[in-house]
Amino acid sequence: MKLTPNEISEDNVPRLKRPDTEEGKKTYDETEDSVIVQETEEDLLEALTAMFGEDKVSADAEVREVHSKDKWYASYPPEVVVFAESTDDVSKLLAYASRKRIPVTTRGAGIGYVGGCVPVKGGILLSMARMNTILAISPQDGVAVTQPGVITGDLQKAVRALGWDYPPDPASLKECSIGGNIATNAGGPRCLKYGVTRNYVIGLEVVLCNGRVMRCGGRTLKNKTGFDLIGLFVGSEGMLGIVTEITLRIIPKPPARGMLAAVFPDFAAAAQTVHNILQAGHLPSALEITDGFTLQASRKIHGDDVFPPGNGHLIVEIDGRPAAVRSELEELHELLIASGAVNIRVARNEEECEAIWQMRRGFSYALRDTGLTKLNEDIVVPRSKLVELVEFTEMLQRDTGIPIACFGHAGDGNIHANLMVNNYEDPETKKRADAALEILFAWVLARGGAITGEHGVGLAKKPWIKEALGGVSFDVHRALKKTLDPHNILNPGKFLDD
Repeated sequence: MKLTPNEISEDNVPRLKRPDTEEGKKTYDETEDSVIVQETEEDLLEALTAMFGEDKVSADAEVREVHSKDKWYASYPPEVVVFAESTDDVSKLLAYASRKRIPVTTRGAGIGYVGGCVPVKGGILLSMARMNTILAISPQDGVAVTQPGVITGDLQKAVRALGWDYPPDPASLKECSIGGNIATNAGGPRCLKYGVTRNYVIGLEVVLCNGRVMRCGGRTLKNKTGFDLIGLFVGSEGMLGIVTEITLRIIPKPPARGMLAAVFPDFAAAAQTVHNILQAGHLPSALEITDGFTLQASRKIHGDDVFPPGNGHLIVEIDGRPAAVRSELEELHELLIASGAVNIRVARNEEECEAIWQMRRGFSYALRDTGLTKLNEDIVVPRSKLVELVEFTEMLQRDTGIPIACFGHAGDGNIHANLMVNNYEDPETKKRADAALEILFAWVLARGGAITGEHGVGLAKKPWIKEALGGVSFDVHRALKKTLDPHNILNPGKFLDD
């Protein structure tokens, strides 16, 4: 399974800085919490090649470059890339790295948005891309067992071919891996009805920092034995252990689904309609909202026929038994008209529904085609604050001169507030954009929201983590990290490091 380089040119990738090093040697601060190895790159490559063979280890400059970044702008190449093919490979690698105090940063498909897999301390980049086998699908037990490198969309197809479903559906499902979903507790449009990745993980095999292999959970759908260790590792961004096998809950696939895509005069009307739908007793599988800036960018690509005039857009998806779906589509159509929709597109079968989803997944690409740098934030606000959020971002646009495009998962309040910056590489522009982010995050936190709903913290949101967690919670995070990774070799340099 090959990884493709990210769409980031060499010219616009800032380089992260590490402590000074001697030529040919990587050294790190010799403190209790830091990696302390002093080993040449040649020695490291030789040792790992002897351990795993040449086909699993590479220090090639191009390979290191590909594995130096995700979709965020920061980049730093590791000394060596190891391609694990089994739990035993991961166990041996971590046992070795633990003895030598060598940093290990784990990478899935490498399409995150926060720099979570950037190896800022160098050392070893552990790729899970070759561990890409679906080990079992058991409708009888309601589970699927998979390795971390399996692409989410491929798992969905395999499960649906048997009449079952794995609901989590991040927008990048055709590219992202299950392991990466585990690392960030990925979400997606259908979280409103079906929940996030964590709601489907019932068993994990995890390799700890010293190479010991632990299993938690299992194949049963209910299990209250001991602490919730699964919850500890899901969302831990590779800093507590390396997941090598995942047991997931699957559900019967609803036999029918339908969708409505409605245009409103403004975003506020679309946001109020979200409340109207839920208050009327409907529980859609997805409720996606879009603002005028994003719609205008999409019109330039798809034309006005796809997005008629209006500055608010709402997608409503429902699923269930065929007769129920038909009936609910009619009820929702009437509700949307009563709520002020000026144009409604109805999808009554899989092909028509998928066409609407393709349109929705194209929003990010439409914004990218504006030529502006898209600072992709995934804030979360209480659903009642959606209108306030858009009013606030409009005020922030006026004050800073930076357009802000909002779209996302209205059903759970997870909105992608994208700062659209012209010439982000310019120091003054970057300073102004970063200040705008500071204001945005402060506003969100003050209203009971969160600075990330599904992308994770990584490097991008590191400056705000203490405020977001609170002092006591941050200390507990640090204590857990210290217990499970005492020498801080697992994905060091991220949000728990000062």
